[in-house]
Amino acid sequence: MSNRQRTAVSVAAAQAAVLLGGLAAGIAFAQTAPAPAPKPEPKPEAQIETVVVSGKRAALSSAQKIKQNSDEIVDSIVADDIGKLPDRSVTEVLQRIVGVTMDRTMAKGDPEHFSVEGSGISIRGLTYVRSEMNGRDSFSANGGRSLNFEDVPPELMAAVDVYKNPSAEQIEGSIGGLVNLRTAMPFDFDGLKTALSLQTTYSDLKEKSSPSVSGMVSNRWKTDLGEFGALVNIASSRSGTRTDAFQVEPYYPRTDAVVGQDPNTTLWIPKGSQWRTLEFDRKRQGLYGALQWKKDDVDSSLTYFRSKYRMQWDERAIFAQSDPYKLQVANGEFGKNGQLLYGTLSNSDGSGINFGADTRSAYRNSETQDLAWKLNWRANDQWSFSSDLQYIRATTDSFDSTVATGVQMPEETIDLRSGRPQLIFSDAQRAALVDPANYYWAFTMEHKDKSKATEKAWKGDARYKFKDEGFLQDLRFGVRFTERDATTTNTVPGYNWSPISQPWQIGWDINHLAFLNDPRFSADTYVHNFNNFFSGKASVPSLIFPTVSTTSGYPDSYAALHKYHDILCAEQHGGDTSACAPWTPASFGTDPSGTNKQRERTQAAFAQLRFGMDDWKYPVDGNIGLRVVRTESRADGYTVFTSKQVPSGATGVPVPVIPNFSEAGTFNNSYTDALPSLNLRMKASEKLQFRFALGKGISRPDFSQLQAYTTMSQDFTSTTVNGQTVVSNVTQTGTASGNPMLKPIKSTQGDITAEWYFDRTGSLTFAAFHKQLKDIILNQTFVKQIPDATGALQNFITTGPIN
Repeated sequence: MSNRQRTAVSVAAAQAAVLLGGLAAGIAFAQTAPAPAPKPEPKPEAQIETVVVSGKRAALSSAQKIKQNSDEIVDSIVADDIGKLPDRSVTEVLQRIVGVTMDRTMAKGDPEHFSVEGSGISIRGLTYVRSEMNGRDSFSANGGRSLNFEDVPPELMAAVDVYKNPSAEQIEGSIGGLVNLRTAMPFDFDGLKTALSLQTTYSDLKEKSSPSVSGMVSNRWKTDLGEFGALVNIASSRSGTRTDAFQVEPYYPRTDAVVGQDPNTTLWIPKGSQWRTLEFDRKRQGLYGALQWKKDDVDSSLTYFRSKYRMQWDERAIFAQSDPYKLQVANGEFGKNGQLLYGTLSNSDGSGINFGADTRSAYRNSETQDLAWKLNWRANDQWSFSSDLQYIRATTDSFDSTVATGVQMPEETIDLRSGRPQLIFSDAQRAALVDPANYYWAFTMEHKDKSKATEKAWKGDARYKFKDEGFLQDLRFGVRFTERDATTTNTVPGYNWSPISQPWQIGWDINHLAFLNDPRFSADTYVHNFNNFFSGKASVPSLIFPTVSTTSGYPDSYAALHKYHDILCAEQHGGDTSACAPWTPASFGTDPSGTNKQRERTQAAFAQLRFGMDDWKYPVDGNIGLRVVRTESRADGYTVFTSKQVPSGATGVPVPVIPNFSEAGTFNNSYTDALPSLNLRMKASEKLQFRFALGKGISRPDFSQLQAYTTMSQDFTSTTVNGQTVVSNVTQTGTASGNPMLKPIKSTQGDITAEWYFDRTGSLTFAAFHKQLKDIILNQTFVKQIPDATGALQNFITTGPIN
């Protein structure tokens, strides 16, 4: 019921009470039949009190009302009070919306590491998602364009809106959908508003509680200079979780895995099965402040948002390093397609199955700060204008360290006949897995990255409201300008895997590995017991792992371990250490291939006309518009070429002469996109409505895909015939880390919905959509040309991202 309807009911009730009162007095007069009454004294005119019943602002802006009254197709989740979004992360909140799915892993393409609170979302199966905060750009410094939603404290959010189709006045950049995070403003409340939220989460595997607290205070004041409002909101939360995992390695086709197997039949045998435990700790802090001012037809707001995120996790994992084509199966049971369901795996040469046991430690610090100022002016009943200025800065840095031992497991019995894998070990096998004599130092691996991204943006909008309430309602138009810089630095190589002692280094003679029981190779290790594994529903053997201090002690701890490699290498070469290259840490910030520096400018203009036919039997309203945006990008990078030296006097296929070079370059790219949109809504009744939308959208490449670094090489095969070197098989190839000339992914899309609002808090929606994509970015081969010494262009088959 609207406010106007509530008022009418209240007035009617007051009038009815007066009439009933008069009727009762008349009845009483008739029954007593008194003498004629004297002429009454004049009485003041009766006053009828009007009671206005108005709902809370939260009710007026409920998620269902937003969806029902929106110009576009949108779904929302609204906090019933400050600090009361229904989940511990924005990602979990978003997954409640139909069509939105949450990534359950810490990173895309890494199914081994589960994330309790999620790490990203897809909308309608697409990852081309754009993020905003209060209708402005918002992003994390990770080489992408969207916000890491796990970085954002949900306690600071008043609502989350997901737009599934574009309109001209919305900022471009989304195809899958647009996620807008909304915060509260001081004028959202009538006066003083305070809120305090306390909660805790208990992890039964980790056996640890993780508290969260948030608080807000907001007030508004009327002065001669206008009305002022101020709001401050803070939040702090911790999260501690533990993940236990079984993992079955990929299956390989085998014709000789079982003794007596028919070579014409194929059995599918996994490389092995493994287990791991990951301990995760996260601290997230948020600060949000807002100032508002209003006087007459002018109002302004200033907001500041900061989110800090720090996480650390430590993992103990065992993983198969075996050769899948040397495994044998005993006591095997197989499925109808030949896949192994149960059996004991062993190595055909009797040396045991090679496994690695690693300790991995990783941390990440991220921070996003957003400062925005908005000014609105209502010039008259028809014209209104707004100006919006924003500065956003995001940073992140991380370190990932892995140190591993190796172990020769005599055999492994796998049972995959039930829902959860079961690993069966005898007491003797369990004892062997805690014996240092069976372990050796295997490898180290480190990775670092840091990123910084900033954006300055300004937009100015105008609105003209038509006088007559007819077909045309209002015309909106505006411009927007942005300048964005992003720099990401990674170690080179990205993940620096360095062997300490590996069987393949010593001709598979495992007697010459850096075994832990050898006094020369002693270092910090310990026996890890997988207590309460899968809440006690599974039992796995204890293992020997490097200590966390070894992984966190980089680079000194790494250097100490790689001295073992030097000792073994010297043994292999009769004491000659000249053939033993010393370990070097991954370079960070010195190799240009690890740095991606980008700058992007955009200029956009839009016009959007809103209309409505309220006098039709089935009222129709909507908007039609066009957004035109020009994008100009610049990437700084390098092209590097290396070639093998052609022996003097060689014959055979001629090799083009190209001097080795490392050449810095600046790559400029620009493109313009016109994005029309149409949104229609038809009201079949107060409860039933239909929507139809058409539009075009774009999604620009991530900055990580635009890196301007290409390595090119020339190689050939040389043989000696009668003392003469003969050259053949000349190859010219390249690898591009990115492609600064990429264009955005484009989409032509249509949506149709049927929405039935059968209750104030209940609705049923049917939606169908169609998206036709082009210029999708894939890693493929393309031809890149560079001139040789004669000036002739040489073709290099280069692998990298292209549209």
